[in-house]
Amino acid sequence: MTIARRDPEGVRARIQEVLGGRTRLVVDPGDLIPAAVLIPLVVRGGELFIVFAKRTEVVAHHKGQFSFPGGIVETDDGSRPETALREAREEIGLDPAAVEILGELDDTETRATPFVITPVVGLVREPGPYRVDGREIERVLEVPLRALLDPSRVREELWERGGQLQTIYFYDYEGDVIWGATARILKQFLELVFPGGETG
Repeated sequence: MTIARRDPEGVRARIQEVLGGRTRLVVDPGDLIPAAVLIPLVVRGGELFIVFAKRTEVVAHHKGQFSFPGGIVETDDGSRPETALREAREEIGLDPAAVEILGELDDTETRATPFVITPVVGLVREPGPYRVDGREIERVLEVPLRALLDPSRVREELWERGGQLQTIYFYDYEGDVIWGATARILKQFLELVFPGGETG
């Protein structure tokens, strides 16, 4: 039996064990802008999916790219998970009460924009219909975990930025491409929880 067909409680326990058993990298924002994103995990028909949001062409940053729901930390936010949940509700209509926070990944600095992002992993137990805001988010994409773990769907390229070569990751799924900081965050999650593409 693969993780894609596993009881959701097995998925939940595995993620909590992995994320809870390590010390995550915390980046001092300095002159960077603190932000947080939610990595929503949804179980449909016994299969695990990861949820992404496609940004519109009118947003200030990352136009037309796929990202995890999230945004800038506000002064009223009590924690990074609170930021991620608030933004997920605003962007795709995800009810915070339906999300169980399972842990956090390493802080990730974006290279094209001045952000330091805290990725928050959450299990969505009863996902309702998504409601995209239409201004920041164009549509929602659910990708099966098994597809993201398929080596044929991930590729990497060397790009020169600021005089340095950097590895950029790309995940291809049915004509859509997930790349940039979102792909780096996704790669860390998959390698931590499912090392070597392990799904059982």
